[in-house]
Amino acid sequence: MKQTHPVKVIAVTGGKGGVGKTNVSVNLATALSEMGQRVVLMDADLGLANVDVMLGLRAQRNISDVLAGNCSLKEVMVPAGDNFWIVPAASGTQEMTALSAHEHAELIHAFNDIADELDVLVIDTAAGISDSVVSFVRAAQEVLVVVCDEPTSITDAYALIKLLNRDYQMTRFRVLANMVRTESEGRNMFNKLLTVTDRFLDVTLQYVGSIPYDETVRKAVQRQKAVLKAFPKDKAALAYRQLANKVDSWPVSSSPRGHLEFFVERLVQGARAH
Repeated sequence: MKQTHPVKVIAVTGGKGGVGKTNVSVNLATALSEMGQRVVLMDADLGLANVDVMLGLRAQRNISDVLAGNCSLKEVMVPAGDNFWIVPAASGTQEMTALSAHEHAELIHAFNDIADELDVLVIDTAAGISDSVVSFVRAAQEVLVVVCDEPTSITDAYALIKLLNRDYQMTRFRVLANMVRTESEGRNMFNKLLTVTDRFLDVTLQYVGSIPYDETVRKAVQRQKAVLKAFPKDKAALAYRQLANKVDSWPVSSSPRGHLEFFVERLVQGARAH
């Protein structure tokens, strides 16, 4: 039996819009690909796609074509660099924001076709706590919650964690502070979130660090490039490389958890093979 390698699946989420999730997704994926990992970044903001725009890529097809049965997932993937591909979403299509549970399952299963061709799947989720966000977050192995220094960011991140914990028994979340002025500001944001989760929920939060506020991030967006490519020596780029090193060291789950998840067939095969 051929040996299947497990794929690391990371959902980048945050509850509210404006915390910089897409920037985090794009730059984390870029940094991991620079380390030699084969990375696919899925734009899971199904109705308001922006990953391809952020990287200045022209997508001929997108996820809606896969769901309609017009093409395979592989055919919609757009190369975004060495070892790096994007799975673009549709833009401005209302029906893509209201997929049924069955359609979500189909989409998640479609990724099995490319399992041999990647090491890491990064999922850039939509804002909010819709069924779509929950579905993709639950199907991932790692949940990276992005927070920034706005009161609503902490309350929305808490609402998301509470929903996933209470309704789906998820207990482990990693937290990234984005656009911080100082390292201690990031730590303080995390502590604020930790104070409420410790009091009301049965969850484990792990602080994975912070990304500094850096003008070059905005400039990179204007140039339609990842900040790592546009300003590789600036502080935000360095912070993303540190984040990628941490992510690279996270162990990959090797057994299925009993619900819909990405690449679950390989986990079942792996469990049988041992």
